[in-house]
Amino acid sequence: MSDISGEAKLELKQASKEVKESENVAEKYSAMSVSKNSEMPMGELSVSSAAFFNAGPTHKPAKKQIQFVEDKQEFSRFPTKTGRRSLSRSISQSSTDSYSSAASYTDSSDDETSPREKTQLNSKGSSDFCVKNIKQAEFGRREIEIAEQDMSALISLRKRAQGEKPLSGAQIVGCTHITAQTAVLIETLSALGAQCRWTACNIYSTQNEVAAALSEMGVAVFAWKGESEDDFWWCIDKCVNMEGWQPNMILDDGGDLTHWVYKKYPSVFRKIRGIVEESVTGVHRLYQLSKAGKLCVPAMNVNDSVTKQKFDNLYCCRESILDGLKRTTDVMFGGKQVVVCGYGEVGKGCSAALKAMGSIVYVTEIDPICALQACMDGFRVVKLNEVIRLVDIIITCTGNKSVVSREQLDRMKNGCIVCNMGHSNTEIDVASLRTPELTWERVRSQVDHVIWPDGKRVILLAEGRLLNLSCSTVPTFVLSITATTQALALIELFNAPEGRYKQDVYLLPKKMDEYVASLHLSTFDAHLTELSDEQAKYLGLNKNGPFKPNYYRY
Repeated sequence: MSDISGEAKLELKQASKEVKESENVAEKYSAMSVSKNSEMPMGELSVSSAAFFNAGPTHKPAKKQIQFVEDKQEFSRFPTKTGRRSLSRSISQSSTDSYSSAASYTDSSDDETSPREKTQLNSKGSSDFCVKNIKQAEFGRREIEIAEQDMSALISLRKRAQGEKPLSGAQIVGCTHITAQTAVLIETLSALGAQCRWTACNIYSTQNEVAAALSEMGVAVFAWKGESEDDFWWCIDKCVNMEGWQPNMILDDGGDLTHWVYKKYPSVFRKIRGIVEESVTGVHRLYQLSKAGKLCVPAMNVNDSVTKQKFDNLYCCRESILDGLKRTTDVMFGGKQVVVCGYGEVGKGCSAALKAMGSIVYVTEIDPICALQACMDGFRVVKLNEVIRLVDIIITCTGNKSVVSREQLDRMKNGCIVCNMGHSNTEIDVASLRTPELTWERVRSQVDHVIWPDGKRVILLAEGRLLNLSCSTVPTFVLSITATTQALALIELFNAPEGRYKQDVYLLPKKMDEYVASLHLSTFDAHLTELSDEQAKYLGLNKNGPFKPNYYRY
């Protein structure tokens, strides 16, 4: 017994020695860390365009009424020393708090000068652009080259059609998100003969280095991340109002550019040959103009094309919702209670992704068909007020306005995350939060704590603007599908014989949708089955398509 006791004492003594040595090592590295830190400073296709569509696929490796923001909303100042955002800042000022995209190499934190106050020249000596820093062009070119690798279908279209220049004579003014993926589209349009001037449809989504790369290549880009509201409209006007240059085609995302031209330059608007619109909000505005008899040009509704609805809206949002939430909040999805407002294609994608991650997902809907789909997919359909006190995350994706009201924001629990996946920033009543009794605290880029007098905090992302493109990125391959659709729609409208398209809003021809899909199949080494003559006759189809009627629901 004494030997055993002696051994136990020896082990205890040795263990005590190891603990002390461990503590000494910890103290040593802790001291080193402190020392280091102390040293650091603080319809059918036209004959003219059919040639580009009929070739087989290559096998090479989202409303509100029309209105303009004319006044800035100011609110009281609450200065602190902890980085708390001053509440006296307007929407415009808050926009400039964020400097670069989450996926951007740009670091502009050392330069808060407005691009409007700078004089910049590209290597060709041109100053017909306004971006954050033209010197970032090299970084932007690398981003574009990476995007091209996963946009092989759009590059294929560029190579097939650039010899005949189907957009020669087209002067396109565009208002979209300016990212590496849309840069590939813009450069494709230029390669097909178009002259392009471009601005951003969202004050947070521009990748500064990509805007610089486009400007360096000669595209007149007026956009930077963190524009103010005034900057936003100024950039649109600079794109349209250029001496000696007049647009004849519009590519829009959200309708702001279209309605700026319609309101400010009616004579220019009447000479537009076609409008291509890709968002729920923008399409809604076009239908409003058409219904009022004020749409004097043909417009193509890309948003409701199959290749946009089923791929960009559904599959893109299914992946990017998780990316946006994780980058901004580091939230754990498992077990979280989430409400998704709207069960269209965007809502379906968001709900499916969160459910797969273990979240408890509720859905709100106004449409009984979409509501029934949600039920059959395993989601509980509720009214927002029924779960407002319970949920951890609220996501809007309806394309509507005032989906989440101030009264509902007041009732949310502490730490609730609120964000929007629709195109417009009208879904969450952010304006009602800009009052003296509430404190805004900037946590990180695109993340704000809105603090109530009792200490409750709501985490607001991107100030209610589109989450995925404001706070993260979206899958390049899916954007290739949308971009190819947009390019073909522009070719179709520009080359269509007079009278084919009247002053109305049109859906993409089914043949064009199928062609866009076929271009992307080679990426997956997919092989389509071909109908025999007998089978085609039995179904009453052309062997080369279209394979579904326009009323078919995919």
